Amino acid sequence: MINFPILSNNKVKDLNSIGRAIGPSNALILYEIAISKNNPVIILAENTQHAEQLKDEITFFNKDDCPIDLFPEWETLPYDSFSPHQDIISNRLTILSNQIKSQRRIIILSASALLNKLPPCKYINSHSLSLDVGHELKHQDLANRLVHNGYRKVAQVEDHGEFATRGSLLDIFPMGTTKPIRVEIYDSEIESLRYFNVDSQLSEKLVKSVVILPANEIPLDEDSIRYFRQRYRERFEGAPSQSRVYNEISNGIAHGGIEYYLPLFYKKTTNFFDYFNKNITVFAPNNLEEILAIYWEDILSRYKLHGHNIEKPLLEPSEAFIDIDAIKKILKNKAVINYSQVTVNENKNTINLKTKLPPPIKIKVQHKEPSAELKRFLKNYNGKILFTADSAGHRELIYDYLSNLQLSIKRIENWAEFCKLKFDYAVTIAPFQESVLIANANIAIITEQQIFGDKPKQRHHKYNNRDPETIIKQLTDLTIGAPVVHIVYGIGRFQGLIKLKYSDYMEEFLHLEYAEGDKLYVPVHALDLISRYTGSSPEHAPLHRLGSDQWSKAKKRAIKKIYDVAAELLDVYARRAAKKG
Repeated sequence: MINFPILSNNKVKDLNSIGRAIGPSNALILYEIAISKNNPVIILAENTQHAEQLKDEITFFNKDDCPIDLFPEWETLPYDSFSPHQDIISNRLTILSNQIKSQRRIIILSASALLNKLPPCKYINSHSLSLDVGHELKHQDLANRLVHNGYRKVAQVEDHGEFATRGSLLDIFPMGTTKPIRVEIYDSEIESLRYFNVDSQLSEKLVKSVVILPANEIPLDEDSIRYFRQRYRERFEGAPSQSRVYNEISNGIAHGGIEYYLPLFYKKTTNFFDYFNKNITVFAPNNLEEILAIYWEDILSRYKLHGHNIEKPLLEPSEAFIDIDAIKKILKNKAVINYSQVTVNENKNTINLKTKLPPPIKIKVQHKEPSAELKRFLKNYNGKILFTADSAGHRELIYDYLSNLQLSIKRIENWAEFCKLKFDYAVTIAPFQESVLIANANIAIITEQQIFGDKPKQRHHKYNNRDPETIIKQLTDLTIGAPVVHIVYGIGRFQGLIKLKYSDYMEEFLHLEYAEGDKLYVPVHALDLISRYTGSSPEHAPLHRLGSDQWSKAKKRAIKKIYDVAAELLDVYARRAAKKG
């Protein structure tokens, strides 16, 4: 097997700074160091988007099945009157409950998430419930325990943190699971545990046990509410009865934005790092303090804006959040490695990766020899090259184009396959947005944007009354017979617009033709699945065949897209029907 390490093992031990971590090389170096550790590795990202990008990229490089978690932010503004979505709370509690155990794994989070205070580590364990088939448990005792742990009783379970009772059955959507669980209790004994489908409410797979995490990061049981009321009266002057926050929480209602009163529910709160042992490694952007300072300014401005509401008095920033000085003090006691895209001053504890950006290789359609720069790069580069696309259709486009340049190129599925590959050129689906040449490993990662130029911005599915012809002109000014690339099915020919009856309505579709006369109809609402063919000679563009083996691995994606579009069409029909009354 050929491996591509970009950092020698003797550098890992005392490393504290990495420079020139350009594009995918950043995720690769973070991953290589993470798998050399026997304890959790925490990666701080610049923001939520950066955290998601790092997770996608590190997941691609993950050939050792190392667990990778993305710890989500609350996704609310400081002192907001809204609470995080239950799915977000579920993910956060799941990750925190897993980290109490010492094990090798990668946890990625936005730097701003460090500013939020968390419940004590013992809270999750003390408010969790383990259900096992065969164990004795009374139906009412389980319902009472769920209420104590913050679960809401509803008529039908649909979201995390809900439960419903139906005779001997008790349905729960536990925090930390992707599906709800159906508990059957007979004669004070758990007879069965089954997952069930939220939409159909039909039972599915049997399980032997399940752990039910608390429904929130803040408890609303009687003792917690009593403690909150005491702390609230100590902290805020005046009549608490005038406060909507005080009244709602006193009545067991999770007030919107209750998370920003978290310190009033616990004698002592914790920070994110308290959930881990002392032997963790932390990766942080080299400008971490600047990033945190920006978020802190946002907190201060929000406090000044909303801090004088009698109905909702606010805790001061230093009370509701963990300030920057406290975070700096915490990190001083951790093994921190800073990473940066720019060059850092080298010493025995720092390293600059031997990386650089590739030369211009974009295909210039209007030039006499469109691929001249690409051919020059391929001829002069002495190493292995991985070309990446963001979908199966675009991967086939790259494969066909490079094959026409007489290159021996192979389609691969993942990084592990590339490491074993004896070919010099490979193409795959990967989440990379930037290209990079990595001299340390003698490889190049080249994205489709580097070859064909920037991708058009993806449009969200939004229904409106614009003329479909206008929408298409905004896409590419397509002409009949022009080659286009479908994100799933590859290259076909545009044959114009066609009206088809769907349910009781006539809808506009793009008519695409593929090899052997196969036809594909794409709703105008799904135009973000289509892009213009950007090869050097459109008249000679290849024509892919629907249903061929090359698309077998994309069938699940295709089915998902079809369901997504169908769901959106049903939604618009429902709205139209509602308007007609």
